[in-house]
Amino acid sequence: MNDLTILVVDDDPVIRRLLEQRLGKENYEVLLAEDGYIGNEILSKEHVDVVLTDLMMPGDIGGIEVLEFAKELERNIEVILITAHSSVDTAVEAMKKGASDYLQKPINFTELFLRLEKISTMRSIMRNAEDLRQAMDVTESAAAYTIQNLEMTAETLQSKLDKIEDTLNDDQMDPETKVATSKDIMNNWS
Repeated sequence: MNDLTILVVDDDPVIRRLLEQRLGKENYEVLLAEDGYIGNEILSKEHVDVVLTDLMMPGDIGGIEVLEFAKELERNIEVILITAHSSVDTAVEAMKKGASDYLQKPINFTELFLRLEKISTMRSIMRNAEDLRQAMDVTESAAAYTIQNLEMTAETLQSKLDKIEDTLNDDQMDPETKVATSKDIMNNWS
């Protein structure tokens, strides 16, 4: 099974059904909405990775509004706008608002599947990067703890060496007392 949940938002029942069948055949989990209102309602309640939305739909909520709503909910949701009325201005506006891609009707499914695979690959890379970051945090924390312990041990040993040096340099002690005191200092870790 592919790891993406895809919400299809399109007022055309034929397009919705076609996308549902083709995406389902590729083992994507597919959710359907016949307009922007229902699309936004689904986005509010369900986990969605990718939104495929028609740009022009009846009512006040078109593809751009679905895009904006999706990005407000979760900035990592990928939105691909689909339109029969391709225009550079609309594509630029959609990309500025966070659309990850733009497709023309009739949908070229090879192109769509390549884009979905790219999204899936990028999400996998991001998950791996996050796993590595967490592993690095754990390693860094363990290293800091080890370094702190080594510093404390080095400080304790240096203190003992200083005491031993003072004992050995004490001209008032006889050699046997110096050796015995030095051994006591080394054996006493407190």
